[in-house]
Amino acid sequence: MSKVKILADSSVQLTPEEIEKYDIGIVPLTISIDEKTYTDGVNITREEFVREMDASKDLPKTSQPSIGTFMKVIDEVPDDYTDILALIMTPAISGTINAARQVAEMTDRHMEVIDTQFTDRAQGFQVLKAAKLAQEGKSVAEIKAAVEKVRDNTKLYMGVTSIENILRGGRLSKFAGTLSTILNINLVLIVKNNSLDVVKRGRGRKTIEKYMSGVIDEIKGLENIKAIGISYVDKMDYVNELKAKLAEIVPDVPLLIRVTSPVIATHAGSGAFAIEFYTE
Repeated sequence: MSKVKILADSSVQLTPEEIEKYDIGIVPLTISIDEKTYTDGVNITREEFVREMDASKDLPKTSQPSIGTFMKVIDEVPDDYTDILALIMTPAISGTINAARQVAEMTDRHMEVIDTQFTDRAQGFQVLKAAKLAQEGKSVAEIKAAVEKVRDNTKLYMGVTSIENILRGGRLSKFAGTLSTILNINLVLIVKNNSLDVVKRGRGRKTIEKYMSGVIDEIKGLENIKAIGISYVDKMDYVNELKAKLAEIVPDVPLLIRVTSPVIATHAGSGAFAIEFYTE
């Protein structure tokens, strides 16, 4: 019988309780702020990182896990696991998946890498599905098929109120960044097919709120929604509004609200948030 160990990078949005319950291995990214270097989730929390970021002189820098970091996590996987399955964030945000694939070729363990095409809680949906099935003794093939279904039925919308970080990080075109700098344009982004695309731009936060009203209507119209996540950087005002609306229209759907990871906070900037959900 197969015994599969599930790994994810530290951009994934999971609670400590979920990580422990489903025995998920986390490979941490590295963050540098004003010449101080931290290991994500090891010697800095998400909340601490946001405070450091908001007070920093320069844009923080995030680095994909080194081969050695990956190997250390793999070396800690007990020998009775027959397989290792790493579910990694979209390459639209980080090159972490390239490091994972290199490790899969180097290790003598049977390891496969899955491109989740997402990050944060949208990635977490896939990781949790994989981990639950792994605990049930499902094979790698069965887990991969189930994860693919979750991925194909997941949506992630992000509201960005300050374009500076995402522009400086090179995740959007300079055209979009220039407009936002000059005209105070807010953006709504969607992560899809390993691409980070602008789906709405306009002046002021009302642009985001109007678009998100449509997202709420979309959620309201879904009959088989399984879970929702709201992740944010540092401001809870509009997040609380979304929480109240979701509690009204889908009170029985699990909802997780947490601060996002340093890699997402760095690129999205102060005031950013995301709403993520999937159906079956």
